[in-house]
Amino acid sequence: MSVRMVDLYGQYEELKAEIDAGMRSVITESAFINGPAVGAFARELSDYLGVRHTLPCGNGTDALILALMAIGLAPGDEVIVPAFTYAATAEAVALLGGVPVMADVNPATFGIDPESIRRLVSPRTRAIIPVHLFGQPCDMEEILRIAGTHGLRVIEDNAQSLGSEVIFSDGTRRFAGTIGDIGCTSFFPTKVLGCFGDGGALFTDDDRLAERIRCLASHGQSTRYLHETVGFNSRLDTLQAAVLRAKLPRLDEHIARRRAAAQRYTRRLEHVAGVEVPAEAPGRTHVWGQYTLKIADGKRDGLRRRLEAAGIPTMIYYPLPLFGQPAAQHMPCLCDSRMQAARLLPECVLSLPMHPCLTAEQQETITDEIERYFHDNP
Repeated sequence: MSVRMVDLYGQYEELKAEIDAGMRSVITESAFINGPAVGAFARELSDYLGVRHTLPCGNGTDALILALMAIGLAPGDEVIVPAFTYAATAEAVALLGGVPVMADVNPATFGIDPESIRRLVSPRTRAIIPVHLFGQPCDMEEILRIAGTHGLRVIEDNAQSLGSEVIFSDGTRRFAGTIGDIGCTSFFPTKVLGCFGDGGALFTDDDRLAERIRCLASHGQSTRYLHETVGFNSRLDTLQAAVLRAKLPRLDEHIARRRAAAQRYTRRLEHVAGVEVPAEAPGRTHVWGQYTLKIADGKRDGLRRRLEAAGIPTMIYYPLPLFGQPAAQHMPCLCDSRMQAARLLPECVLSLPMHPCLTAEQQETITDEIERYFHDNP
């Protein structure tokens, strides 16, 4: 069977009737900008997450920029970000004149390392952006403790982990993205909850921050043609909201199927010498946005070529740490001098196909090929 890294069409086929009906309704109403489906989706997602405000926007990068603008980030302010993540997290800081300060990550869970954060806090630090990478939340209890001690804002980058939860030491459960001052997410098609183009949202329980974000995302206007501040234009298309409304009721089911697929991978691969399967941290639930292996002894690229030859796609998230990107040479940034994991992970990580339509038969094909590679290359 053909194996896809992400089977977007298969997901559409499952929800074709609901998606088509939603899109037809938008076309019939012809309310393509800020139509009723946008507000309805925001309310439904707020209800699902248990958060006071869901604020749709154009994409996940816009969400990060809006969050930083909402807290009043000024040129020269420092924001602590993980060094091992997608560029948008640091990019949003740099675009506003801030200084990305790059922390190390936990080598087992890929999340930002609280001890590295502690080393990097300075009098200029304004905020921390933990990235809930690959589907698993960071250690939010410890991050909140650090932020509280130093009076810092916490902006969660939850583009990859919508639906994951943090279970605090007192038993309280909170969805990732709803724990800090502001949470940000992306609805890029390949995400756990994805639309048919670009889309994003912010989450907050703070009424004043919510109003500030709404204003900033609408050219700085709180009422039409009254521009109170300099903002920009960032909104979720109504057609994309219709797609997301059709998908949201199936989110828990799709997450459950991702978890089942992850368990099948782990059962087959956890005993293969040279392969380290991804870890699930206690007190956090994983939604498996990605299933990312660590391959020992420099064999990652050989394995990838073997899988490609067998028609099995893979991805390397991410081939360079943020401080190693060419763009980092042209912007002010700082790094944890004791960085270790973020330097090593780009040389060994390999993500396998992961999506709700992945079958046990497809996974058997993938894991058989991995086992054969290590048998041939002991």
